[in-house]
Amino acid sequence: MKNLLTLIAAMVLLFQPKAQAQEADSIPKHVKWEFKAEKKGEKEFVLHFTAKIDAGWKLFSAAMGNDDPNTRIVFDSLSDTRAKITALAEAAAPKTAKEPLLDDMEIKYHENGAEVLATVQFSDSVKDLRGTVTYFILKGEEVLPEEALFTFSADASGNLTGEQGGLKVNADAAAGLKRPAIDLNNPVMKVGGIGTEGQTNPWFIFLLGFLGGLVALVTPCVFPMIPLTVSFFTKSSQDKKKGIFNATMYGFFIFLIYVLFSVPFHVAGLAEPEIFNNISTNVWLNVIFFTIFLVFALSFFGLFDITLPSGLASKADSKANKGTLVGIFFMALTLVVVSFSCTGPILGSLLAGSLNSDGGAWLLTAGMAGFGVSLALPFALFAMFPNWLSSLPKSGGWLTSVKVVLGFVELALAVKFLSNADLVTHWGILHRETFFLIWIIIGILTTLYLFGLIRFPHDSPVKKLGPVRIIFGLLFGLFTLYLLPGVTNTKYARLKLMSGFAPPMSYSWYGNTAHERGSVEPDVINDYEKALQLAKAQNKPILIDFTGWACVNCRNMEENVWTDPEVHDLIKKNYLLVSLYTDDRKKLPEDQQFKYVSPEGKSKNIVTIGDKFATMQTVNFINQSQPLYALITPDEQLLTFPVAYEPNIQKYADWLKAGLEGWEKVKKK
Repeated sequence: MKNLLTLIAAMVLLFQPKAQAQEADSIPKHVKWEFKAEKKGEKEFVLHFTAKIDAGWKLFSAAMGNDDPNTRIVFDSLSDTRAKITALAEAAAPKTAKEPLLDDMEIKYHENGAEVLATVQFSDSVKDLRGTVTYFILKGEEVLPEEALFTFSADASGNLTGEQGGLKVNADAAAGLKRPAIDLNNPVMKVGGIGTEGQTNPWFIFLLGFLGGLVALVTPCVFPMIPLTVSFFTKSSQDKKKGIFNATMYGFFIFLIYVLFSVPFHVAGLAEPEIFNNISTNVWLNVIFFTIFLVFALSFFGLFDITLPSGLASKADSKANKGTLVGIFFMALTLVVVSFSCTGPILGSLLAGSLNSDGGAWLLTAGMAGFGVSLALPFALFAMFPNWLSSLPKSGGWLTSVKVVLGFVELALAVKFLSNADLVTHWGILHRETFFLIWIIIGILTTLYLFGLIRFPHDSPVKKLGPVRIIFGLLFGLFTLYLLPGVTNTKYARLKLMSGFAPPMSYSWYGNTAHERGSVEPDVINDYEKALQLAKAQNKPILIDFTGWACVNCRNMEENVWTDPEVHDLIKKNYLLVSLYTDDRKKLPEDQQFKYVSPEGKSKNIVTIGDKFATMQTVNFINQSQPLYALITPDEQLLTFPVAYEPNIQKYADWLKAGLEGWEKVKKK
């Protein structure tokens, strides 16, 4: 399946919300587009999309199928309600050829130039249209997805004019994002500040990666390879020292390969610092992660095997000249490729969990490093101490049991990704109690499986439960019991261990009832301008809470710090709380959408509520992580330095008190 990666790229591109697509003018594109409209009737137009294609590149035709690389015209959601594409054609017939890169698929393509004609019918009066041309291009062994934003502007006579770009620069709206009164360097009280305590510890992620590698070691794809590989190095080398050196280098190259996987994310982070927050909160990426993890779970259950293209393993193995360091490197690469069906889901968990706005690619590097160390360490250790090999348990049915249990874990993680998408879009399909109910069912099934009460067709008969299996069965059973109060409407529903992982307490079957007693959440305001007006009317300072629906640390603060009696009273009685969700995908009214251009010249489309508040946070507080808290006066004077995630209740309370002290100083002036 040489076209596997291409089709995955197509999924990501085609399912991206097009109105949120960010223009990357600094990235050269291989196709340049021009847009014009031809009026055919009172409410009917033919839109002309004319492409100029760089030499050597092939543009996939609009006549290609939906599941293949193609060219498509996609309106944003608002434009899609105004006009429908009734026909899509091309001015010139495309060329056809079999493409070896895509398993000899017959492709239709254009070279040098092309023109796509879209016939559109307006449902009502002729109004502006915005959207994206999504397309794939090919050259040699490269298949790339690209896109181009367009706008067709309507005039008073009902004519359309096409132009590049999706949104217009709005200086007034952009000025509203930058609050000149907020002076980050000169707060009233020199208290607070954003330190490393607000960020995820890379060593913690390294440890999680290390544990993930240990789990990968006892999977059927990796465990049997340990004695075989170590024996090969120790027996085929000229002497023991050479064998130990080769096995150690083999382990080092495994570690290096996994670390190298994180390098592209460092490059992407330099190009667009907000990319990690977008990855962790993007609706369709979370849906794709949900689908992938669901597929991984079914694979672990034995329904099918997931492998990378066989040609990749064959190429790596063919270059594994065992006598050289280069050959040892390709041996390590071969192991990484052939073990993907077992390690892929664990690596996917690291990818999805590490790429957040707190640490970005460095957290992923830390996780990959931990994974690589634990996976590589046995090969070096057993080469140094070959007698240890005899202490390893024999491969057998227990490896299959490990895969099945991992399948249940992957199923639970899949629900988390669907929950992220549900929260930022407010679909209402995975309330807190629904989330817990699904996890409880998964926990019960896992417990029953570990105790041998349910089996899969490929399982070996469980003649006797071993101590390890009994221990894990008890752990899963106890954790499932712990989750049970989560579906109730009682004070016990606040499960501290699940804070930040499950949906917030307010996203509930029961609404803001017993869950929210003692909470400040019912008094939250989500409109910054309204908060300023109310603060002036009530003569109160403002607590700005930059948060996110899918933000784990935000939920930890709200459920474990804000509910403390002292903190609760400090906020409720003395501050006006405004929570600004940086990942909210609800669209702004059309007249409030615009293109923001930073002082550095980078452009960004402000389309959703999250776009607005994420940019506002970055522009005023030079910070992109959530949560972020700031205390200001009704006139936007900064009372203290902002703080980030602060689980220490007393420190957070002291910071709130310092803000009140600063407020008293301001009032006396």
